[in-house]
Amino acid sequence: MFMRFFTELREARVPVTLKEYLALMEGLDKGVIDRSVDDFYYLSRAALVKDEKNLDKFDRVFGHVFKGLESVDEGLAADIPAEWLKKLSEKFLTEEEKAQIEAMGGFDKLMEALAERIREQKERHEGGNKMIGTGGTSPFGANGYNPEGVRIGQDKSRHGKAVKVWDQREYKNLDDQVELGTRNIKVALRRLRKWVRDGAPEELDLDGTIKGTAEKGYLDIHLRPERRNKISVLIFFDIGGSMDSHIKVCEELFSAARSEFKNMEFYYFHNCLYEAVWKDNRRRHAEKIPTWDVLHKFPHDYKVIFVGDATMSPYEITYPGGSVEHWNEEAGAVWIDRVTQIYEHCVWLNPTAERHWDYTPSIGVLKQLVNDRMFPLTIEGLEKAMKELAR
Repeated sequence: MFMRFFTELREARVPVTLKEYLALMEGLDKGVIDRSVDDFYYLSRAALVKDEKNLDKFDRVFGHVFKGLESVDEGLAADIPAEWLKKLSEKFLTEEEKAQIEAMGGFDKLMEALAERIREQKERHEGGNKMIGTGGTSPFGANGYNPEGVRIGQDKSRHGKAVKVWDQREYKNLDDQVELGTRNIKVALRRLRKWVRDGAPEELDLDGTIKGTAEKGYLDIHLRPERRNKISVLIFFDIGGSMDSHIKVCEELFSAARSEFKNMEFYYFHNCLYEAVWKDNRRRHAEKIPTWDVLHKFPHDYKVIFVGDATMSPYEITYPGGSVEHWNEEAGAVWIDRVTQIYEHCVWLNPTAERHWDYTPSIGVLKQLVNDRMFPLTIEGLEKAMKELAR
């Protein structure tokens, strides 16, 4: 069962290695936890999961593999599929990893021992470290633990509270394929930082105070400016039309960006950037701001982020007069190109699932205009976008 757990984690694209798997087995062998499903869940999660974005995948696999599993099926046949285990190892393990498995005794030896103990055993067995049974450290059976174990039996859950751990999947919002919540967006945006000490010296400089006091022989208090994130961000939000279905995630992004970037400016546009943008959607027809004024106002060291689904007629991007709302003298592509020429660091965040991009020609056009720096609005996509902007 442990090998099945390992292989299913690999199939779910959780990057577990044999070294981590062996560390987990060593922990079980040394008895670092009580023999409960809850304790094993936390130990295996700590040993096998290196990135929080994989917690949801881990929970799903754990729930699938270990849900239930309590009693021994006394009518279980002795025909254990050793070839199946070998094929799994050939599929998922490297040659070095296979060699390490063999050094632990190998699959053949394990299967031979299992067959022998099935022949020797005449009755149900609980506890102990040899026979097939429950609650022991034998390599074979249920509810026990062994670093080279073969799980047999267990149909039902042993602890009612265990369901709360993996079936409810408390960390499901951390999956790198789901849309973001405000808290998770903040975590991803924090990757875009440039710390400087600027302003009035109001923060205690502990190191300077200690050094000055030691040198002068009396208390010498040193102050320093507070450390601030110096990154300046300019965000253009697509609003209306097909973006109505993405309002929630855009609001969350806006809220998180407001919190994380103290020096942030934003403007709205519809479908594609043209000669004017606006700050208030209720007065967008009366209070438009020339795009040239925006580009002249903010220096080239600003980080520019477009947020939109890029879903429209390609004519709205490539032709003068292509806008669905007004006659634009210049094509939207011209304005996008001007932005990318002025601002070296520019990305496009698309709330549409990336798997659908190829079916919308306008997405491909805009992706090309921003030099392939279009990213899906997921945790993974936002992290990549922030990494691109931080270059």
